[in-house]
Amino acid sequence: MYHAPLKNTLSRLSIGLVATALLASGATAAVTAEAAGNTASAALPNAGPIDARWADSRSAERRARALLRRMTLDEKIDMLHGEVNFYYGFYNAPIERLGIPALTMADGPAGVRIANPDVNDQQATELPSPLALAATWNAGLAQEYGERAGDEAHRTGHNVLLAPALDIARVSQAGRAFEAFGEDPLISGRIGGAVIRGIQENPVLADLKHYNVYTQEQNRLIGGNAVVDERTLQEIYTRPFDIAIQEGDPATAMCAFNKVNGTYACENDYLLNEILKVQLEFEGWVMSDYGATHSTVASILNGMDQEMPGDFGGDDCFFCAPLAEAVDAGDVPVSRINDAVMRILKPMFALGLFDEPATVRPLPEEENGDFAREVSEQATVLLKNRRGTLPLDDDLDSIAVIGADADHAVQGGGSSQVLPTYTVSPLEGITERADGATVTHAPGNEPVTSTALLPGPDPIPSEFLRSALDDEPGVRVEYFDNPGRTGTPELDRTEPYAGIFGGFYLFEGFNAASPHFPRQSNENTSGIRWTGTLTAPVTGTYELTVTTNGATTLYLDDAPVITTETAPEPTDPGVHTYEVDLVEGQEYDLRAEFSIGASASTDFGSAFKLGWVPPDEVVEPSIAEAAEVAADADVAVVFARDYASEGGDRPNLDLPNAQDDLIREVAAANRRTIVVLTASAAVQTSDWEDDVRAVLHNWYGGQEQGSAIARILFGDVNPSGKLPLTIPVDEESTPVSDEDQYPGDGLDQQFSEGIFVGYRGYEERGIEPSYPFGHGLSYTKFDYRRLVLSSNTRGRGSARATKSVKVSVDVRNVGRRRGSETVQVYVGNLPTRRVDTAEKALAGWAKVDLRPGQRRRVTVNLDPQSFSYWDTARDRWRTPDGRVPIYVGSSSDDLRLAGSVRISGGRNR
Repeated sequence: MYHAPLKNTLSRLSIGLVATALLASGATAAVTAEAAGNTASAALPNAGPIDARWADSRSAERRARALLRRMTLDEKIDMLHGEVNFYYGFYNAPIERLGIPALTMADGPAGVRIANPDVNDQQATELPSPLALAATWNAGLAQEYGERAGDEAHRTGHNVLLAPALDIARVSQAGRAFEAFGEDPLISGRIGGAVIRGIQENPVLADLKHYNVYTQEQNRLIGGNAVVDERTLQEIYTRPFDIAIQEGDPATAMCAFNKVNGTYACENDYLLNEILKVQLEFEGWVMSDYGATHSTVASILNGMDQEMPGDFGGDDCFFCAPLAEAVDAGDVPVSRINDAVMRILKPMFALGLFDEPATVRPLPEEENGDFAREVSEQATVLLKNRRGTLPLDDDLDSIAVIGADADHAVQGGGSSQVLPTYTVSPLEGITERADGATVTHAPGNEPVTSTALLPGPDPIPSEFLRSALDDEPGVRVEYFDNPGRTGTPELDRTEPYAGIFGGFYLFEGFNAASPHFPRQSNENTSGIRWTGTLTAPVTGTYELTVTTNGATTLYLDDAPVITTETAPEPTDPGVHTYEVDLVEGQEYDLRAEFSIGASASTDFGSAFKLGWVPPDEVVEPSIAEAAEVAADADVAVVFARDYASEGGDRPNLDLPNAQDDLIREVAAANRRTIVVLTASAAVQTSDWEDDVRAVLHNWYGGQEQGSAIARILFGDVNPSGKLPLTIPVDEESTPVSDEDQYPGDGLDQQFSEGIFVGYRGYEERGIEPSYPFGHGLSYTKFDYRRLVLSSNTRGRGSARATKSVKVSVDVRNVGRRRGSETVQVYVGNLPTRRVDTAEKALAGWAKVDLRPGQRRRVTVNLDPQSFSYWDTARDRWRTPDGRVPIYVGSSSDDLRLAGSVRISGGRNR
């Protein structure tokens, strides 16, 4: 019988109360330590001792094998599952008898998410998002990014950092696109590999995730199935993991929530054993994502090594007693258990977890803040700059800063969210840098919250509403602890508009909503009532809309006008419409009553939004006020954001809460209007980009985003970022715009575009984007000359094979400012008729910094795999013989020079 080894774990009192919500959401531990019952008082509870017996000079392999021989079967199995511990993201408790330290894990794609309230007030450096890092096209900077994140992890009591993510941005509105490195396998793999190297410069293990083909949030927890052909699986989705393993050697990898070709990723023998461990020669261990384990025998035999979070203290742990029973029954050989344990122990020894325990120490806050600013500066992409509008002159008298969220630092939600040590908002950064110029801020739009993830029109703005509680702008909201809304409400207050999207998005520390909207939680959301009055701004026909997943009734002047039943799937809220004629200046009573089952209100979240489509002539007063402020200024800078988070995809690429209207009205009032996007990934710009002079994309720019943006606006820094993904005209104009591709045919997502993902697909289908992959302007200009191509081919006859290709080009700064250019090299169609290949595929790049007039010879060694395709008949990479076009330029659509090179595959033909 399995007996869990004695471990110093947190009390499991109350864990059952939160386990269901966490599992259903896929969240890492978002609940504070107090929610776990009795807690330890030490800053680093449950870390375990470091045993001098293992602190010797033998190799990691020998030390691990020596320790393995001392372990009982129960102790081995205990290494293969975690325990819920709300001081950490994931946690595997120490085995004190043998001096095996705990694995104390932190979420960390964009900095360390600290769950322990006793550590630095849970604050760490909020780095720019990984997608922003990819926009730097700077592997050296990426390595430092990883090194600083790993150092902060170690200084805050962690020895595993759950980063980086290498998920390809296949879907433009994917909720977690900002957590990874874009749409191209090469840049994803190389930037990811550099981050891994940096993290593991510390006694901290990097975790490569989410393996594999994890491209969307919709249906991720209910069996969403990526139906993908073998060639696409290898060339697009596995390739970044291959590169990152070669260049970074990560200690661990995380298998994803979704299915791939009908089998869950965490029990997929082909993905985990055949590809990851054999083909890619990955030597670390595979852990599950939070609650992504669905079996015992299938998971362990098919390649998963460790279940997370593991033991909730109930019967839901597949790798606890059930695994021991499977071994006793002969269903799982002990050799497989030993293999899994060795895969964990070896990197623990190799990277110093037995020798250098994580201890709480002060963070270098100022130094790391400066680094966050540097990344944000290099990441910022100048999308457009008509008439040299940027940089701004120092002699400006007045600047209008527009946007409800311009006065705080924007970041993404979910498990990657970081509580920053400090922030510099765009408004603060511009005011500080403006050197005496008058800076005036006008919000212009409603604050952005997780309701932006709900389908349907924007919420009715607060300016047209009056709360029944205090007659202030907005609506009265009463939150009840029961679906019937009986008794006294647990919370009764005025909010700017009628909307909530709970569950995952409202977990403590996961909510990236604007601070201007009162903070919400999942408590007392099973029954909600909104009441107030609506004043019609003009006479005309209005559409009132209710987006909801619960049983809802909307009353207009006490008459029910929309009634809905609870949605069949709480994760699929519907949009319901009522058309009504309203009279200008007249007040109408509004009341909305919402209820949903208690489990749904915590598992997937209460979803409700009261929206509208008013007559075309309606202009929100706050937008008109912002336009007036802009008209009186020398220049107007509009900050526009989206809301993105783990747990759900964006419904479209629109800027929420009438920000498109805001930009157009401001641009009409001031011809020198600049838009700065502080957004997750691609957003729709086509509705207003012709109306404005300049556009910058700062992504989620980290805690120093305001300083970085100001320094770029005023020319202290010359922008050098390049897009790591394509910005389409809209979500319908992409290579993945058919419904069976996304969100899918039922649970099946058809990857029918094949290898033509991202810019490859735009090219292949002739779709014109708003801004192409690799695009990014500068305040200077660069000239390309003297392209020389050379190949290193070895062997004779049938063994003659191309080993490498080198591209050399002269790049000269022909402008008046110092600047950096990313020289991009693309490979054209491969010389084969066996398969279709991309017209352009990124094969390498180099970033060069040049003074005005300076010329430099730039050499790029191309990735040899760029000249190959996956041969499904032979299950291997195949390099054809013949000439291959080579293109060199400033983006995938701005190719300055072209040539060709002869390649040979040798016996690999």
